[in-house]
Amino acid sequence: MDGGAWWAGGAASFDTQAVSGHHFQPPLWKKPSGLSSPSRLRRKERTKFSCADRTNIMDKTHYTIMEYGAIRSAFSAHEVIRLTDERAKPKSNPVHPIKLASCSATGSGNMKLKPLNDTVSSLLLFFFLCSLHLHYSQAQPEANATGYPCSANLSSYPCHTFAFYTATSPNFLDLASIGDLFWVSRLMISEPSNISSPSNPLVAGQSLFVPLNCSCNSVNATTAISYANLTYTIKSGDTFYLVSTFSFLNLTTYYSVEIVNPTLVPTDLDVGDKVIFPIFCKCPNETQLRNGVNFLISYVFQPSDNLTGVAASLGSDTASIIDVNGDNIQPFQTIFVPVSRLPNISQPNVTASPATSVRRVERKGAIIGLSIGLGVCGILLVLLIGVWVYRHVMVEKIKEIEGDKERPLVGRGSGLKAEEVNLMADVSDCLDKYKVYGIEELRDATGGFSERSLIQGSVYKGSIDGELYAIKKMKWNAYEELKILQKVNHGNLVRLEGFCIDPEDATCYLVYEYVENGSLQSWLHGDRDEKLNWKNRLRIAIDVANGLQYIHEHTRPRVVHKDIKSSNILLDGNMRAKIANFGLAKSGCNAITMHIVGTQGYIAPEYLADGVVSTRMDVFSFGVVLLELISGKEAVDEEGRVLWMSARGILEGKDEKVKAKRVKDWMDEGLLRESCSMDSVINVMAVATACTHRDPSKRPSMVDIVYALCKCEDFFFDISEDGLAPAAVIAR
Repeated sequence: MDGGAWWAGGAASFDTQAVSGHHFQPPLWKKPSGLSSPSRLRRKERTKFSCADRTNIMDKTHYTIMEYGAIRSAFSAHEVIRLTDERAKPKSNPVHPIKLASCSATGSGNMKLKPLNDTVSSLLLFFFLCSLHLHYSQAQPEANATGYPCSANLSSYPCHTFAFYTATSPNFLDLASIGDLFWVSRLMISEPSNISSPSNPLVAGQSLFVPLNCSCNSVNATTAISYANLTYTIKSGDTFYLVSTFSFLNLTTYYSVEIVNPTLVPTDLDVGDKVIFPIFCKCPNETQLRNGVNFLISYVFQPSDNLTGVAASLGSDTASIIDVNGDNIQPFQTIFVPVSRLPNISQPNVTASPATSVRRVERKGAIIGLSIGLGVCGILLVLLIGVWVYRHVMVEKIKEIEGDKERPLVGRGSGLKAEEVNLMADVSDCLDKYKVYGIEELRDATGGFSERSLIQGSVYKGSIDGELYAIKKMKWNAYEELKILQKVNHGNLVRLEGFCIDPEDATCYLVYEYVENGSLQSWLHGDRDEKLNWKNRLRIAIDVANGLQYIHEHTRPRVVHKDIKSSNILLDGNMRAKIANFGLAKSGCNAITMHIVGTQGYIAPEYLADGVVSTRMDVFSFGVVLLELISGKEAVDEEGRVLWMSARGILEGKDEKVKAKRVKDWMDEGLLRESCSMDSVINVMAVATACTHRDPSKRPSMVDIVYALCKCEDFFFDISEDGLAPAAVIAR
């Protein structure tokens, strides 16, 4: 519907302050019994009282059109229904609005109107506007109607955060539907929400943490709002108000939706329209980060809530919530709860249906008897399998420690496993994010996976619809890698475009963006005529550091790559670096594993000795890459000498000239011919030395490393290892 048509294309002047003091949104009125649908009313019926009523109103005050034709000025039952039910309708069934201009005007500018009692009209107007004000204050308070301002130049944006959401009946009682609404997979909701099985149904009111990518977005020349950008497809009957209130549960407001969709007319929505819904969020500022706040959880304050209860349930405190949101918190207002980590949500158990329970009771005796008979056999069988598995695992472990191996979990001919079935289900929740390719499509793209298309290892170059892609044939279970790749999105990580599972032998193929300039290893240690200058090397180091900082600090649970090395760093056409190969990556850290995998020369000592998995092992490997960039040498030379150990004593001592001479003797000869800044090289050398410290607790975090590398041109930079401690870096 054309909202402007109600008021003759905006011919009248309106002022919202004369009505209620703020923008408002009308409630949804139920249609009185006995009335036909507004869309079916005859033109004469729909205009019966509108002209007279509008004149009485317009004689007394002016108004602002906000949504749905704005003011419900006609108080007949027909008009109230039609004006308050401006929902999206299929294009095949348009509703034709009646324009104000349809009332004839006199020469004096006054309309010829059917007389109506002014007192009755005024009373109706008074009670109607009071009801609007009351309803709107209950649903979407003025405090956050337009969103939350932010500064686009803050380093804290963008960030990864969460919204507190509850399952609602009937449309959002499973993770798949909620994931579709928020454009995330079921796994991305189930893990932070402490749900063991993503496929289980939910119960109404069940609490969830939904991940958001929060950013600071400019809405005009002077205003920026902090929100997560979600695209919603309008369905029949949808309005901005309905979706923001009943689908997103007041995590946004209809007025904010209007602001970020300036080209859409709220009263003229068609089924299939794409609308941006800004989900309110905030990123912790530098002070909050220093104080240990990692997330500001978006939470809609309910009428029954109190700050003490909210703080206790989310692992925060009342003072911190007030510090972020102020003390004038209104019901249905989105507030931000500062936490250092997500609390562990207690989830209800999903019980079997009554019919299933009855059958189980009837068969209980038979099951107990049968289980006793099979129990002994089962125990013996498990013991035999356990012995075989133990021997097999030990053999594989020995093989993989000897070289650069990766564990195969799915072999040819093994058929689709449960993990692959789950993988298909989870990726199907976000098919708009990843494309599912057919195996014949990939064979055509790579010439039947020919040697000519082979890039390296099991990665092939293929052309699909004129675009180049890197197609990786997996030699192990792709479930974990895809599970992690669904959670990450950063310019310094190689982007996954889609996947394919060959139905014949269950081989999985991952289709990545094609990064045209190959690996960093080929540029540093290959036979290329062109060499990297220091500016390019420093830029590559910063790019890789940014990518690692993202997976360490902005994913929950944190992702550990576990295989950072120069061959897994790819360079695009602008010589910008992207981290590739998440095949060994692990979601979560500070774990212990008995399965040691990796590449000699890059493996952190604590991981090799004790199997400790943490972000500090990526820091160590990154330090080795920095040493490669400086020296041009490989992580392990032909005689088996490890690069990071040979670099340990170069920056020892207090004599700066001696240290500079050692660095010159050790660095790449090509850089010496380039006459690059020695201060910059020494600073990067200091970062590399700190990263490769034997004690993981003394290694800097990736946040500190990014800061240090960006400051490497500062000649006053503290190059001591102590200077790279978090406190020292923040102090600068």
